Amino acid sequence: MSEYYNSQRTKNLYEPGMKEPFKLSRSKIELFMECPRCFYLDRRLGVARPPGYPFSLNSAVDALLKKEFDLLRKDKKKHPLIEQYNIDAVPVEHEKLEEWRNNFKGIQYLHAKTNLYLFGAIDDLWINSHGEYIIVDYKSTSQNEEITELDKKWHDSYKRQMEIYQWLLRRNNYTVSNTGYFVYCNGRTDMEKFDGKLEFDLTLIQYNGKDDWVESTVIDIHKCLNSSHIPESSDTCDYCSYRASAKSYEK
Repeated sequence: MSEYYNSQRTKNLYEPGMKEPFKLSRSKIELFMECPRCFYLDRRLGVARPPGYPFSLNSAVDALLKKEFDLLRKDKKKHPLIEQYNIDAVPVEHEKLEEWRNNFKGIQYLHAKTNLYLFGAIDDLWINSHGEYIIVDYKSTSQNEEITELDKKWHDSYKRQMEIYQWLLRRNNYTVSNTGYFVYCNGRTDMEKFDGKLEFDLTLIQYNGKDDWVESTVIDIHKCLNSSHIPESSDTCDYCSYRASAKSYEK
């Protein structure tokens, strides 16, 4: 990150009437769901939210999990976690998996009605005995309590993430199971000492996705991008709340 952050951007902006497809990532769809105003400022006017710092530890866990599952992929063997939960699935070896994992490519789909080029990068892909592909997402955290379900309000974004991936894969004419899985890694803090290593408890959380909201949301995003007016902010947007509070003190 640069010493001085400049949020103004002039590239990769949507222009009403543009003929070339406009790329929109899964995270930007989530941004629209969080706050249409922040989304419009970002994609239309080039004013992005201040960036967060990278979660390097989370990225390391993701990389190691991918290596671990990839060791079993070629032999079509189940991971011990899959066996522990008695899941009908194995990590699948697919020719496009590395592309689908790439943050700048991912699973791609050109939405003809809006000319929006949508994409999102998955963590893993399994397949069941019925030939259905299963979306798998890795999550890592450190909490004192055991994680067995996605019952927190902020887990809603995880669920939408899963459903967008399922939707994208279906739009590429693949048969996709409604059931996806989160491989949740919970860093343990109850060890006697650090000893140069961090241990995790692994949990497999099943989630039955419903992607019927995605199509209408893409249409709403397109309408938002083509509007000449900045939308109202979300009632729960901390960024907009901060801007409004700060502005109230300006003379």
